[in-house]
Amino acid sequence: MPGTNLTAEEAGLRSGALVVDTYDVTLDLRAAAESGTFASVTEVHFDCTDPNAPVFLDLRAPVLREVVLNGQALDPAQVFRDSRIALPGLVAGRNHVRVAADCAYTTTGEGLHRFTDPVDGHTYLYSQFEVADARRVFACFDQPDLKARFRFTVAAPRDWTVISNTLPATAGAGGAEGSGGESRTWTFGDGDGRTWTFGRTPRLSTYVVSLAAGPFHAVHSEHRGADRTIPLGLYCRRSLAEHLDAEDMFAVTRQGLDWFPERFGHPYPFEKYDQIFVPGFNAGAMENAAAVTFSEKYIFRSRATDAAYRKRAATVLHELSHMWFGDLVTMAWWDDLWLNESFATYCSFACQALAPGSRWADSWTTFANHQKAKAYRQDQLPSTHPVVAGIRDLEDVLVNFDGITYAKGASVLKQLAAYVGTDAFFAGVRTYIAAHAHGSARLPDLLQALEQASGRDLGTWAKLWLETAGINVLRPEIDTDSEGTITGFRVRQEAPALPAGAAGEAVLRPHRVAIGFYHLDEAGTLRRIHRTETDVLAQELTDVPELAGHPRPDLVLLNDDDLTYAKVRFDATSLRTLTERLGALAEPLPRALCWAAAWDMTRDGELPARAYLDLVLSGAGAETDIGVVESLHRQVAYALRHYTDPAARQELTARWSEAALERLRAAEPGSDHQLAWLRAFIASARTRRHLDLVAGILDGAEPAPGLAADTELRWSAVVRLAAVGHIGQEEIAAEERRDPTPGAAHAATARAARPEAAAKAEAWAAVVERGDLSNQLQKAVIAGFADGTEPALLAPYTQRYFEAIRDIWETRSHEMAKQIVLGLFPPLSEAATAEAAARWLDAQDSAPPALRRLVREQYDDACRAQRAQAADGRGPDGPAATF
Repeated sequence: MPGTNLTAEEAGLRSGALVVDTYDVTLDLRAAAESGTFASVTEVHFDCTDPNAPVFLDLRAPVLREVVLNGQALDPAQVFRDSRIALPGLVAGRNHVRVAADCAYTTTGEGLHRFTDPVDGHTYLYSQFEVADARRVFACFDQPDLKARFRFTVAAPRDWTVISNTLPATAGAGGAEGSGGESRTWTFGDGDGRTWTFGRTPRLSTYVVSLAAGPFHAVHSEHRGADRTIPLGLYCRRSLAEHLDAEDMFAVTRQGLDWFPERFGHPYPFEKYDQIFVPGFNAGAMENAAAVTFSEKYIFRSRATDAAYRKRAATVLHELSHMWFGDLVTMAWWDDLWLNESFATYCSFACQALAPGSRWADSWTTFANHQKAKAYRQDQLPSTHPVVAGIRDLEDVLVNFDGITYAKGASVLKQLAAYVGTDAFFAGVRTYIAAHAHGSARLPDLLQALEQASGRDLGTWAKLWLETAGINVLRPEIDTDSEGTITGFRVRQEAPALPAGAAGEAVLRPHRVAIGFYHLDEAGTLRRIHRTETDVLAQELTDVPELAGHPRPDLVLLNDDDLTYAKVRFDATSLRTLTERLGALAEPLPRALCWAAAWDMTRDGELPARAYLDLVLSGAGAETDIGVVESLHRQVAYALRHYTDPAARQELTARWSEAALERLRAAEPGSDHQLAWLRAFIASARTRRHLDLVAGILDGAEPAPGLAADTELRWSAVVRLAAVGHIGQEEIAAEERRDPTPGAAHAATARAARPEAAAKAEAWAAVVERGDLSNQLQKAVIAGFADGTEPALLAPYTQRYFEAIRDIWETRSHEMAKQIVLGLFPPLSEAATAEAAARWLDAQDSAPPALRRLVREQYDDACRAQRAQAADGRGPDGPAATF
């Protein structure tokens, strides 16, 4: 929005002039169900070292009622513009400012989000302040390094629970004066309700301050450690209470509370730990200190596979690790966002892999299969950037929550832990946390601690890995004698040119890798018979002399155990083995690495999409890791939609659907694999015979022995049947009446997916023209509109999309605009899409950089789709694929 940005330079000037001590925030939420605004009063105590510095408070509010600085009333009309309150009259030393405003609830998942449950009419509120949306709720210095101690006083309806970063000190009757503030003068007006006063927090950044309120269902427990007991809380809306899996959530939480304090050398830093499931959340979760918010997608209303539980556990541990790395020690500015998020991602998987008794000790398979796939895609886009990104302002931050910030950064940290040794890595982390607890720090502070712990000079390593963009490719070069004995082994490293438009130059890097030799035994299983761990130097060729003298194996796997971040390719012998026997690999991690390489080849147009389909059909039946199976399903669906020759797409899709049905019927009854294959079948069904089977789910037929037609399976069937015109409005409405909890969103998707021009027109009008949907419903309508079953129906919207997006970007909130720009991007598989995107990029060179970045990324995906389609069209007569 105009006037709401904050630059790094402005933030630096402000932090150089201020030390913030306390905030006392008073909110009146009693009329949340009826009013669009709420009363907010903030008192801030801070020290100023330079009264002439350009210091201002941040606030986004419809009405500013009062500003009092050091006892002097300021004219709101004079000092408030856009999102800033100027503070003329600062003095050197202690200052006090009081701000009273009417702030607005949102339905966009930003600031203080309001949701009314269609099941029972109850209203729920929750805050989401990252990146800089605390200013939507109270006046503040909204940047990460200006940490302070907070105290909240909240008036709420009598039957509500209010949750914040600390335990409530009091929860008195309505109409009472807010207690606890050193200079509080404001009282609540008349009316029924309760007043919640919370204890003072430790020093926190504004973006991890938290508030949730509503008639929540709650489950409480505790974690008993060696020296203290930590209260634990789980919260969700009442209509989901029966689905809240409290014991599993508490078990994972306790695992983290056992493991992290020892690894980090610091006890859990807050007085309690609450986890709150909230509706319409834009992300997976948010690390608010001691009051983490989670998307409701992690409440499983229907049967979920072990991969879903594993993913939820990784999210729980990610947010829990943030309590130390992010909340206790905070980045000074958003250019270290990557370190904050990457560290939490790495630590969540490390905890799953290393904690005693962990349910998911093989979590690095998931990491290789899921996290790295996102990183590899992002790192090959025109918007690729160094892990340490230059963050100029808030708009830069908002589009930088990407695969590099999370997944590549975590991969680099995993490589760093292998480079310096895991024990030395965590020893350095302990030193870092001890030195900067309750304050802010920067990347050099961590690197210095790691150098001290490991004895390794990390200057060159950091420059090559953190300050450059792009991904390396590693290939084996093998010499053998007439007996098949290896006489020479080299690793060739390549640095492919960065995509056109990307900043910087490609570089060679040092890699710590394991090289695995695999042999096909008499039982037909590929087993590892030798492993060598070595350093690949930052040069084109690295000799590995210790591998000479070994018999040439059936498969050579570079980057075995997934220690480094690089694309890997295979020699001719290994390629033949994988093509014929990928599913014969005995262990899940090397299988995941080989599947990832095959998918990367498909994306690069080196492996035709139909050949990738062949590979999956030949090997997926032997895949034991359910997370890998589900990933293969997603990738096949994407390849069929975007990478196949359009002339063969229908035939190949039918082949996949029939194969999914066969695997479904062959799977063990009641197993995760059976459920996964059923979902794949539903998503791909197109023929009358297959659609009749899907429709049987809605008629009450058992979809497969051992599987119940539960709520989410029914909605999957409804959306698919609607998308192919097999059912209409009446059936969709009936299912919504049957399941109103999230039914409004599912029904919105189904209605927008219908293969009718009128359905697409109504969806477009709701999202683009009216723009009055909540974030949850807008996302659902976009998903249905963009269904690719009948791409011809979307052709009229290609030009309309490019005509609309700039105005949308400049007039709507970031989250809502980003949903539209990404979700409504025209079909990637159509040549006209790339052409239209290229014209827009040429004509809109003055468009906001963040918007241009998103369009450039989608344009690159569209061009990649065209290249992959061409490769698939050449089929077996095209150039031979080489790994």
